[in-house]
Amino acid sequence: MAAEMTVDITKTFPSGFTLRARLAISLGPSTVLILFGPSGSGKTTILRCLAGLERPEEGRIRFISRTWFDAEQAIDVPPQERGVGYMSQDYSLFPTYSVAGNIGFGLGGLTADEKQRRVAESLTLLKLQGLEQLTPSQLSGGQQQRVALARAIARHPQLLLLDEPLSALDTPTRLRLQGELRHLLKHLAIPSIVVTHDWGEALALGDQMAVIGAGRVLQVGTPQEVFNRPNGEEVARIVGIETALQGRVRESVEGLATVEVAGVILHALAGDEVGPDVFVCIRAEDVVLAHGSAGTTSARNQLRGSVVDISSMGALVKVGLDCGFPLSAIVTRSAVEDLHLSLGMPLTASIKAGAVHLVPRRDAAFTA
Repeated sequence: MAAEMTVDITKTFPSGFTLRARLAISLGPSTVLILFGPSGSGKTTILRCLAGLERPEEGRIRFISRTWFDAEQAIDVPPQERGVGYMSQDYSLFPTYSVAGNIGFGLGGLTADEKQRRVAESLTLLKLQGLEQLTPSQLSGGQQQRVALARAIARHPQLLLLDEPLSALDTPTRLRLQGELRHLLKHLAIPSIVVTHDWGEALALGDQMAVIGAGRVLQVGTPQEVFNRPNGEEVARIVGIETALQGRVRESVEGLATVEVAGVILHALAGDEVGPDVFVCIRAEDVVLAHGSAGTTSARNQLRGSVVDISSMGALVKVGLDCGFPLSAIVTRSAVEDLHLSLGMPLTASIKAGAVHLVPRRDAAFTA
C-alpha cells in the first residue's frame, strides 16, 4: 500500500537562507524519491527535518496517517520514534566500534537474541560477512557505505533517508554501487528518499524526483519527465540535461557502443558499467544543427529531424526536434537567423559520440 507523505515547512537559518518546502507525494513500498538540486539548495535540510534532526519554525510533516511535526499543534515526534532509517553523507560510523557494533547501534530496545538476528540479517543482505569484527578504518570506502546502510535498515524502518549515499566514493566504485543500491532499495520494499546532486545517480536510482532550488520544491515527476520537460528556466538550469531517453546497447566494440533509441541508432562512448539497458542523455548545447548533410565533421551521430518547437531563453534559443525521438538543441539567436528556423523545417542534428552519455538502467530484482 502506498504511503502518503506531506511536507509543508519553513525554516530560516542565521545566514538568511530560508527553506519553504511544500511537497505532497504518494510513495509505494519500493519507491525511490530523489531530492535533486545544487549544493546549498536545501535538499539535506528537508531530509533532516523528515528525520527529526532539524526543527522547522512553521508548518507540518505527515507520513502515512501520523503527524511527525506540526508547529501550531506543538507536535515534534523525536527521531527515534519516527520509524525512519537515516544515513548521513559522511556515514557517521563510530571509529572504535566494530562493523557489528555499528550495525547494532540503535537496536537497544530489542532483546539480545533479536538484536543479534537483525545484525546477522543486515550483514548478509549487504554482503558484509567476515567483516564483523573490523573497525571502520580497516574498511574500504565501499564497505563503509555498506555498513552505514546496514545500520540504517537494521531497525526495519518505515522510511529510508539517504543523504548523498555515494558521494564519498571514487568514480569507479560509485558507478558500480549505483546498480547495487538500486537493486537493494527495490528488494527492501521500503519507501526511500535519496538526496543527490548527480544527474546520473538520479536517473539510475530514482522512480520519482523533486527538484530543489533556493529552498523551494520547483518540480516533481519521474526523472525522465523532469529532465526532458523542465517546467521552467530555473529547473532546466539545475538539471542540466535536456534529453534523457530509454535505450538499449546493441553492441560495444573497442570502447564504442551502438545504442538503439526508439528505433534510431546512436553511437556513444562505452564505459565498463554500461549495458544493456540504459538511459541515453544528451545536453542541448552538444547538439549542432545544419541544413542537409552536416558535411565534414567528427560527429559520429548525424540525425535527420524536423523542428517542432522554438523557445526563447533570453540570449539563447531552445529548438525542439523530432528525430524519431524528441531531441533538444540550444543555439544562439544569430544561428536562428542564419538557419532561417521555422516549425516543420527539416534539419540535421550532429552529436559527437562523447556527448552521448549512457547511464545504466538496472531494474532487475536484487539478490543477496
